[in-house]
Amino acid sequence: MLFVMAFWIYLAFKSKKVSKYSRPMAIFLLVSLAIASGGIVSAQVTLNPAPLNAITSLPPATVGDPTPATPPLLTAVAEPSNLGDFVRDNTALLQLGKSLFWDMQLGSDGIQSCASCHFHAGADNRSKNQISPGVLASLKDITFQVGGNPNYQLTAADFPFHKLVNPDDRTSTVVSDVNDVASSQGVFHSVLVETVPGQAEDNVTSTPDPDGFQINGINVRRVEPRNAPTVIDAIFNKIQFWDGRAKETFNGVNEKGAADLNAKVFKASGLNQLTPVSISLNNSSIASLVTGPPLSPFEMSADGRTFPEIGAKFLRRKGQKLKRLRPLGKQLVHPQDSVLGVFSRFPYKGLSIGAYDRLIMKAFKPQWWRSRSIIQVESDKTTTILPGALVTTTDGSLTTDGATITDGATITDGSLATDAAFSINSLATTSDSEEKLVLSENQFTLRDWNFSLFAGLAMQKYMSTLVSNQTPFDKFQAGDVNALTPQEKNGLALFVKSGANGGANCNICHTIPEFTMASVRRTTGVASTDSGNPLINNFANGFIPNYGVRPASEDPGAGSFTLSRFKAPTLRNIALTAPYMHNGGMATLEQVVDFYNRGRGDDGGAGVAPLNLNLQQKADLVTFMRTGLTDQRVLLEKAPFDHPQLFIPNGHPGNQFSVTSSGNTNGTPTATDPLVEIPAVGSNGVTTPQPNFLD
Repeated sequence: MLFVMAFWIYLAFKSKKVSKYSRPMAIFLLVSLAIASGGIVSAQVTLNPAPLNAITSLPPATVGDPTPATPPLLTAVAEPSNLGDFVRDNTALLQLGKSLFWDMQLGSDGIQSCASCHFHAGADNRSKNQISPGVLASLKDITFQVGGNPNYQLTAADFPFHKLVNPDDRTSTVVSDVNDVASSQGVFHSVLVETVPGQAEDNVTSTPDPDGFQINGINVRRVEPRNAPTVIDAIFNKIQFWDGRAKETFNGVNEKGAADLNAKVFKASGLNQLTPVSISLNNSSIASLVTGPPLSPFEMSADGRTFPEIGAKFLRRKGQKLKRLRPLGKQLVHPQDSVLGVFSRFPYKGLSIGAYDRLIMKAFKPQWWRSRSIIQVESDKTTTILPGALVTTTDGSLTTDGATITDGATITDGSLATDAAFSINSLATTSDSEEKLVLSENQFTLRDWNFSLFAGLAMQKYMSTLVSNQTPFDKFQAGDVNALTPQEKNGLALFVKSGANGGANCNICHTIPEFTMASVRRTTGVASTDSGNPLINNFANGFIPNYGVRPASEDPGAGSFTLSRFKAPTLRNIALTAPYMHNGGMATLEQVVDFYNRGRGDDGGAGVAPLNLNLQQKADLVTFMRTGLTDQRVLLEKAPFDHPQLFIPNGHPGNQFSVTSSGNTNGTPTATDPLVEIPAVGSNGVTTPQPNFLD
C-alpha cells in the first residue's frame, strides 16, 4: 500500500497535468507516508531467532531442561495440584497472603513482619546493626570482628570481608579476613510468656542475649546468621533457604515436608468431630519456608512460640472487651494497592476487614476452620480433643467462629452458614458476639491450630505473584535485539560463554532464564524431600559444595563442617539486593566479579582456574547484571511489587560502644528502638527509587 502511495505521488509531481487539487493531495499523502514510515520503523521489533546462540557454558541436560542451549522464556511454576482440597477463593487467599506478609503484628514484638527483612527489591538495604558473629561455626564464635560490637554502622571500607592486596590474585597478601555475616536485624532475645488474643505484642521476658547481641548489659536486636536473599522470583526455587531446609512438599505445619511423619493438621468432619491428618501439597516450598521465620528467635519470635499461639492472638477473642487484631492494624494501606486497595481505610490504618478470620473463612474450605471442638495441648505435648466445647449463645446465634451471622446467611441445621452464604463483604460487616468460653493458654480452636496451613498457602500465593520477567534481558530473549545495549550484549556473551571460550562461565550455576540452576524446572526429577539423605542438596539440586566463599568450618550450610553446600541464588535484580553471597561478605558486583575472576578460593582452598577477564570485560559483565537484569517495576515498586506502609528497626541510637535503654520492665534492659518508615505505595509505584545498600 505504501509503495502504491509513493508511486502515485511520484507520477503526480512529474505529470504536467497535475491539477490544483491533486498537488495538495500529493503533499498530504507524502507527509502521511513519512509519518507512517516513521511509525513503522519506531514500532518495529526485530525478531531475534537465536538470541543466546553463543551459549557454551551449558548445564547438563535434565528432565526439566532437555535442551539447555535453547532456554525458554520465564514461565510460572504450577500451583499445588491439590490446592482445591483446601482453598475455595484464590482472590481472598492472595489478599490474606499479602496482608500477613507485611503485617507487623505477626512478630512477637508487634514490629517484625516477614517484610521487615524483604522490603527492598525483596531483600534488605539496611546497614546499621546488620552484623552477626560466627554463631553457626563448628566452634561457635560470638565475637564481632566487623566493628567490634553490634549496632555498628557498616561502611564501604568494610567490604569485601576477605580483602586482598590484589583482588585479581587469590594468592596475594590478605589484608583482612573475618567470619562475621552481614544480614538482617530481627527481634530482641526473649522468652515467650504468652500470646494474648487481640494484642499485637506478645508477653515476653527479656533475657541476656546468649550470642553477644549486647552493649554494656543492654540487649540490642539480634541479626540472622545468614544473608537474607530476595523473595522476588523465589517461586522458581525448588527448595528454599540457603541450606534448602524448606522442602517442596508442604505438610501444613513446618519446613520439613514429607520427612516429618508426625506433622499433622486437624480436619473437621462435623461440627463436633476433629481428626488429625497428614497433608501433602507439591510445588509448595514457599509455604514450607513461611513456617520458619515467624518462630525464629533471630527473626520474628520470642523463644518458645508456636503457630497455634500466633493463630490465637490473631483469630479469637478472650473475654468481653478485647478486640481482634485488625489486619495491618498498625500500618497504612495505599488506596491504589494492587491487591488490598479495595479494603484500604486510608487515611486510617489497617483494612476495612475487621479480622483475619474473615479472610480465612472466605479463602479456605470450612473443614479446615469450622468446628465447635477445642484442641487442648497437654503437658507432655500430646493433644486432647474436647468435642463441642464452643457453644451457641442464648439467642441461638452460633459462636463457633466467634461471629454471629446477621447478614442474611442461612443456617439450616444449627450449624454455621453454608459455603455459598459467605462473601467477603458480608463477613466484613457481620456483627460480632463473644465466645462464651474463655480458653486457657493450652487450648486452641481449629482456626488457631491450622494457622500454619493458612499462613503458608496464603503467603505462598502472594509471593507467587512476585515474578520479575520484564527485564531488558527478557525483552531481548523474546526477540527485541535492541532491548540490550552493546555493552550489555557483551556482558551477556561473557555470561553464557565458558572460561575456555573466553567467557565467565556463569550460566552453569545461574542458569537462564531463572538465573539459578536450583529452579523447579532445572531440578525436575531430583529428590529433595528426604532430610536424612546427604545427597538431597547436591549439585543437581543447585547446591554448590565448598564453593570458596568461606571455610566450611564456619557454616555447614546444607552439608557438614567439611563439605558445606549452599544454593545458587537467582541473579535477577541483583543490582538492588546487595550485600552478596550467603555471608553478605561482598558489597558490590565488582567485588563479586573479582572473586570469580581470580578463581574463587577465599576459603583458603586451591580454588579453580582464573577467568583472566580484562578490565573492560569485567565492566561489561557487571553492566549486564546491573542494568540488563533489573526490572523497572521492581526498582520503582510498581504492581505487583507495591506494598503497605512498614516501620522497620534500623539499629539503635548511639553506636557499637554505647546505646541507651528503652526503660523496659520485663527483664534484661533493651536498647531504645526508633523505627524508620517505609511509606505505603500503590500500583503506580514511586518516581524516586529507594537507595540501595550503603547508598
